[in-house]
Amino acid sequence: MYIVGVVIPVPGDKKDAYRAWSKNSAVLFKEFGCLEIVESWEDHVPDGKQTDMRRAVAAQPGEKIVFSWQVWPDKETLDAAEEKMRDDTRFNIPGDIPFDAKRLIYGCFSPLHVMGRE
Repeated sequence: MYIVGVVIPVPGDKKDAYRAWSKNSAVLFKEFGCLEIVESWEDHVPDGKQTDMRRAVAAQPGEKIVFSWQVWPDKETLDAAEEKMRDDTRFNIPGDIPFDAKRLIYGCFSPLHVMGRE
């Protein structure tokens, strides 16, 4: 198991556009080997004293935080998928994506402990 985690600032009035964008993207990620994707819309994201999710992505007033993760079988599957995705024209999305991709945070992780999965 290999995890990709993402934190994204999304304008609050673009929730439906983000939902549609993420559903379309998930179809492609699944085709390339992704096992699971969870897209979570901000419900309670408190301001911290030193740092927090909003500051981490330079969220602007009116933006909501999306916390997303993808589960891949292993790092090799993700690496191969990313290589294929670079050349796949289906990832050339017409129009604007519903967030500022320059401010998202992205990271890949190897699990230390997993509860609730085989």
